[in-house]
Amino acid sequence: GLDLHPGAKIGAGVMLDHGTGIVVGETAVVGDGCTLLHGVTLGATGKERGDRHPKIGRNVLLGAGAMVLGNVTVGDGAKIGCGSVVLRPIPSGATAVGAPAKIIGRAREPNPAEEVDLALRHVKTKRPTAASSSPLRAP
Repeated sequence: GLDLHPGAKIGAGVMLDHGTGIVVGETAVVGDGCTLLHGVTLGATGKERGDRHPKIGRNVLLGAGAMVLGNVTVGDGAKIGCGSVVLRPIPSGATAVGAPAKIIGRAREPNPAEEVDLALRHVKTKRPTAASSSPLRAP
């Protein structure tokens, strides 16, 4: 099913792809032009009261099974990879993956929600330094 709280604010042109398993909490905000794939949760952590759900900017791509928890912001044009768990703010244009989600680079396209780059091929990754490993490989 699809669970959209009537208090949530959903922008224009939002695509709920398949809709199955999508949960959007009471104080959540989803900006114009976003794409939410199946299984996305915009929920609370249970530790906050009042304004406790995520704020999603415009043209954001939220991959299948992604969870954004708590009163955190995901900036305009960001990409959240499938199965990621976002617990901290994600800046505009960033691409974040993992549990907990970490920023691995920047979106190359101006509107990630429209492009739906599920393989994350359009990500300008951070260049590793001599003192760090590649952001795409596990340590």
